[in-house]
Amino acid sequence: MIVDLRSDTVTQPTSEMLDAMLRAHVGDDVFGEDATVNLLETMAAELFGMEAALYCPTGTMSNQIAIKVHTQPGDEVICDQTAHVYQYEGGGMAFNSGVQSRLIPGNRGRITADQVAAAINPDDVHKAHTSLVCLENTSNRGGGSCYDLSDIQQIRTVCDNNNLSLHLDGARLFNAIVARNESPKQYGELFHSISVCLNKGLGCPIGSILIGSQAFIKKARRVRKVFGGGMRQAGYMAACGVYALKNNIIRLQQDHDNAKEIASNLIKTTFTAGLLPVETNIIIFEIQPPFQAAQIAAALKEKNILAIPISPTHIRMVLHLGITPAMVQYVIDTILSLNL
Repeated sequence: MIVDLRSDTVTQPTSEMLDAMLRAHVGDDVFGEDATVNLLETMAAELFGMEAALYCPTGTMSNQIAIKVHTQPGDEVICDQTAHVYQYEGGGMAFNSGVQSRLIPGNRGRITADQVAAAINPDDVHKAHTSLVCLENTSNRGGGSCYDLSDIQQIRTVCDNNNLSLHLDGARLFNAIVARNESPKQYGELFHSISVCLNKGLGCPIGSILIGSQAFIKKARRVRKVFGGGMRQAGYMAACGVYALKNNIIRLQQDHDNAKEIASNLIKTTFTAGLLPVETNIIIFEIQPPFQAAQIAAALKEKNILAIPISPTHIRMVLHLGITPAMVQYVIDTILSLNL
């Protein structure tokens, strides 16, 4: 038995999801003729109370498309210093859109309205034009931390007052929605665009949905084509997204519960100095001297438990639908008995 806690991207389609994919009605999506892609896009837009949606191969592509549509070359984008759009998308903001980032030191990946307001450049030819704010919910490097909706509303007010667009990297947004007992429509009211991954907690093998206004998605569709993201009979993959939206949202709570159970035992070990608060399905724990993160990860790997050292002193574990109750208990038993 291998317990893979490296990421929630390692999930495999269930037999039910595979059946849905095999039954998909497909066509050429670049011509707008794939019925299953059209269904998924309509479902996503209606779920968030927004006008339209666009099916993309990856979350990175959907984020990068949004940034491209919202900005002009030479603009500046405000985001947290740990944001995925800055840390983990290959410098895409600069490469694809010709924009630079204004990084804010937030609280576990979350920034405030006051910080956003202070980061907006004045109308000065010497300064980059501030045009976009990107938030991430949940925050990957923040240990799956969630924004309060009231804080997002305050940020939206700052954006409205300064003619800025507001984009949400919602790769794990449904984790936040389930953890906070919120609704997708509450987010649709706050953001100009939202990117939601289907290939993380929702368990699809591929795919991300970009949601916004009709005008925004029309531009986004053109950018997707330029980025090489126009797919043909994509309905076979979109079918897994339709299945996931219907069946795999509520079950995210089990991942959250599993993460909390493992975290409550990690803190008992001799090698754990502390943990970030566990709100959703991500655990980030600190290793105390004389131990090192790579050493602990290697010891776990010897026991067939896979986790990622994200720094010399921190390890990340991510729970997902591939983790069974028996696996959770095995992880707990192993960390409590680990001989170092």
